[in-house]
Amino acid sequence: MSPVRWRALVAAVAVGVLSLSGCHRGGPVDAGPAFLRALTLPSVGPTRYDPRQLSGRVVLVSFLATWCFPCLADLPTLENLQKTYGPQGFQVVAVGMDLDEGRVLAPFADHYAFPYPVLVSDERMRAGESAFGRIRALPSTVLLDKRGRAVAGWQGVEGQADVAKAIEKLLKED
Repeated sequence: MSPVRWRALVAAVAVGVLSLSGCHRGGPVDAGPAFLRALTLPSVGPTRYDPRQLSGRVVLVSFLATWCFPCLADLPTLENLQKTYGPQGFQVVAVGMDLDEGRVLAPFADHYAFPYPVLVSDERMRAGESAFGRIRALPSTVLLDKRGRAVAGWQGVEGQADVAKAIEKLLKED
């Protein structure tokens, strides 16, 4: 991903989040623990989930739906990123945006046995009333640094190499 496109994506996430908070500034979007708190949702599937385990980790949050073909195409990338970087302090968290309160997402997550947690969004999140703001397209992805700040975001399927570079950079930071 080019530096210009990268800055544009970070800016897009920042504008969305900052419009909720009413402040404007450059750099990572620091909503305190709000992003991590927004991930206190029920999980489905075989991977155990405790939101407290996200603290101090680089977290990639992928908003998806079971009916979304690009989301399904992105699942192998998410799995590979988790397997590659998980031992180094990285965590993928998928958030299902399906409207059925997990009735379809639960068997989907069980069947595919993802190596990362799959969460069921709530009405507030689907309405855009969480730290992540309104999710306007699927898949949408937000990358959080070790302090829980949004440092990148994109819509659609992104190349694994570009995402991996961003993750590697964040894992090296203290």
